Amino acid sequence: MTWLDQLEQELDQRLSSFLRSNPVQVRLFEEQHLRDRVHALQRQRQQLTEEASEQRRQLLALAADVKAWTDRTNRARAAGASELARRADQHRAELMNQGHELWNDLASLGRRFDEVDAQLFELKQQNSNRSNLDQDWALFEAEQELEDLRRQAGLS
Repeated sequence: MTWLDQLEQELDQRLSSFLRSNPVQVRLFEEQHLRDRVHALQRQRQQLTEEASEQRRQLLALAADVKAWTDRTNRARAAGASELARRADQHRAELMNQGHELWNDLASLGRRFDEVDAQLFELKQQNSNRSNLDQDWALFEAEQELEDLRRQAGLS
């Protein structure tokens, strides 16, 4: 075991000891960890929203290009320029393939967005449940103390 491993082990032991003797610090640590996780997920959600917005913009532009090349293909066919029509149609097909790929990417972003939303919901529920538990516990302790005071007053 290297001195760095020993140092790390010693620090872990001291931290564990400190946290065992200071449960309030454990709670503060957990709350901060939860806030950090929520913040990270919110940033990820914002990034996914921006990516989806950009992909939607690209899809709309691509759709306009497909329409334009469809019109060009039809004009070339109507004019009897079959080779030009074939090449234009081939280009339109390539654009449509790009559109399908973008659409699949956008669907994937939607699934990732849903996953992040589910994680955020779960974390907020955990925080709410913990907060409710803390409030319920504080109320229970207050009621216990009040009952003790009543008993003491009745015995005196």
